[in-house]
Amino acid sequence: MTSQNGKNRARLCLFSGLGADERVFQFLDFSGWETTSIRWIKPEPMESIAHYAHRLLAQIPDAPSILLGVSFGGMVAVEVAKLIAAGQVILISSAATWQDLPRHAHLAKILNMNRCLPMRWLTIPNPLTAWLFGAQTPVERKLLADILRDTDPAFLSWAIGQILHWENTWEPENLVRLHGTCDHILPSRHADFEIAGGGHFMVVNRAAEISGILREEILL
Repeated sequence: MTSQNGKNRARLCLFSGLGADERVFQFLDFSGWETTSIRWIKPEPMESIAHYAHRLLAQIPDAPSILLGVSFGGMVAVEVAKLIAAGQVILISSAATWQDLPRHAHLAKILNMNRCLPMRWLTIPNPLTAWLFGAQTPVERKLLADILRDTDPAFLSWAIGQILHWENTWEPENLVRLHGTCDHILPSRHADFEIAGGGHFMVVNRAAEISGILREEILL
């Protein structure tokens, strides 16, 4: 695949959100680009996010890659970027360092909330989760519900623990961040492109706007 200037295009490696899969990317326009959806694998006991990212390298093509991650997937993409020469690192509704996490996440870390919460409860769709994610229409709420029901509680517990105890302070030089102004889960702190009114589920319900930014201003 080549771009208009004749140079070989990098492959897009897509990292979905916490417990999600490639369904969250189905509304984005990646036409003209080759993509690889990175599949979550079972974490090893006491495994760090850095070690987990190293095991995901088996899914990264040898060709030059652009890493695009949503939410937790963005944090994993940052860890992967430490291990390969990525063309770009694009974060959607995510965090690049632990300083980007909201204050309630730091409180949850102190209280070890990931060990106290019954993870299976978090996989049950309800009005609160719909509000947190910003799923507004019946179609969006159904997609969110399907993703939550398919989430492995053990993976969810591990991933939440990794988020709360993430100590990364490094940012890729080629980092681009897209964030919604109404994200209830990871409020925007440092965004290169702000989506007015966008929530944590904006990769789905603001996909046309995000696609336009990606194609016209980032993936050139």
